[in-house]
Amino acid sequence: MSTADLTTMSAPAKELKFADELENFQEIAGVLKPSSGAIPKLAGIDISAVSLPLQGTAGGDHIIFIDFNRRYDLPGRIEVALREGSEEVADRLGKCRHRSGILLADVSGHRVTDALIAAMLHQAFLVGAYYELDRFGEITTKLFEHINQRFFATTRINKYLTMLYGEISTQGRFRFISAGHPRPMVFSREYGRFVDISEERLISFPPVGMFPSDAGLSERVEAGRLEYKQPYTVNEIDLLADGDILLLYTDGLSEHGGGEFFPSRIEQTLAQVGDQCASTICEKMEQDLLAFAPATDDISFVVIKKI
Repeated sequence: MSTADLTTMSAPAKELKFADELENFQEIAGVLKPSSGAIPKLAGIDISAVSLPLQGTAGGDHIIFIDFNRRYDLPGRIEVALREGSEEVADRLGKCRHRSGILLADVSGHRVTDALIAAMLHQAFLVGAYYELDRFGEITTKLFEHINQRFFATTRINKYLTMLYGEISTQGRFRFISAGHPRPMVFSREYGRFVDISEERLISFPPVGMFPSDAGLSERVEAGRLEYKQPYTVNEIDLLADGDILLLYTDGLSEHGGGEFFPSRIEQTLAQVGDQCASTICEKMEQDLLAFAPATDDISFVVIKKI
């Protein structure tokens, strides 16, 4: 239908047309936004998650699970690396067998259109991960520097996204980077509460695409006319005892109920059901937050429990 055809339509007909186009777009957005992938299976670690789009179909929150053992052919990659004389790459690939990755992102806004930006991140990350594994034997901060640079260069809209990517090992060590994302929290089974984490282990950077990455910038930065971000720092948190819980989340959870729900009510819930499996803990958290107050934003969270 041409613009001229649209201008000759009656107001009711235009409303029907726009409603039809919106429904079509929502269907497309629901298809374009990929799934999170299978929850990783890792010895000594129990993982589950909940994602609640405010609009009910697709929103700005997104989770990606990386089960290195199931998603990638690690034995085949190790064989290729050894054949090419890349023993360091083969060694790093071997270490990937004992850890799993989680990416949690939050696009500003919670409309269906924001899901498309999350889908852009999804594809960029997963494609880049293949090259990272083949070249370095692991996912490095270089991938996220490139993603940040591409989002800065190509997204000319008033949007930003926060992101956290981390890898949990079978020993309970969580190594992660943060781009303006809410900080992880650790619930101690021994103490029955959230424990303090040193600020030195919670270093974060601006949201993705807000500033260009340092590497490969033009003379604009050299002339001091463009602010840029520093390279990402990798943080480390240890789950020291069986039953300890690492909580990752978007600000839809931390700001739920006007900020009165988090973290005190979550802490109470974890104290009550923390001995249950991760999926049961997630179910109880979801029930409690929905009973506490209606959602006003997309809400996502990941529970990682040492067992």
